[in-house]
Amino acid sequence: MSDLAMKLYMVPLAPNPTKVMLYIAERAAAGADLPVEQIVVNTLKGRHREPEHLARNPFGTLPVLELEDGAHLIESLAIVEYLEDRFPGGALREADVERRARSRDLERVVDLRIAMPMSNYVHAAKSPLGLPPDPVKAAAIEESLQAPLDYLETSMDDGRPLLTGERVAIADCTMQAALQFLRFIEADLLGDRPNLRAWDARYRERQAARQVLKW
Repeated sequence: MSDLAMKLYMVPLAPNPTKVMLYIAERAAAGADLPVEQIVVNTLKGRHREPEHLARNPFGTLPVLELEDGAHLIESLAIVEYLEDRFPGGALREADVERRARSRDLERVVDLRIAMPMSNYVHAAKSPLGLPPDPVKAAAIEESLQAPLDYLETSMDDGRPLLTGERVAIADCTMQAALQFLRFIEADLLGDRPNLRAWDARYRERQAARQVLKW
């Protein structure tokens, strides 16, 4: 990496950093060379709460993208969209405006209605951070996930191989990052949804997934 490379501060298990890591790996698999150095911040040892990291992100969360001028982006989707804009050759976004809007819409459904609740479920069921279990909360979250998971399952009834169609999209990275977090605690919330299960198996065979996913 060049001394001018951007720095992505991340932790491999967490969903939001994993989403960005998968995105970068998908771009690399497609031939793009994004100058981003990836640096682990050990959350289990509390490194994200230390002054050095809080200077990058006062909320103490990950990921954080440090730009060449020392500025920081602290939200995963903003990081991905910045990299899409900064390095447009081979970007994941659709060229057609309407298809791009539908792809963005599905990514927001996945992130807000599925990935975030799944993350909360993990912490309620068996938190990697040692939070006390809350089975009532976990059950409520599982129930709330049924409608958005059904929506995603139905959207794939047309036989599309990936969440938005033939091409990999940011939604695929977001969803797979959430599922890895579930797998870490040996949880499975996909239920009887053959389209999603087939997509999950296909995606995990992709080069980017094999490079990034650990669980």
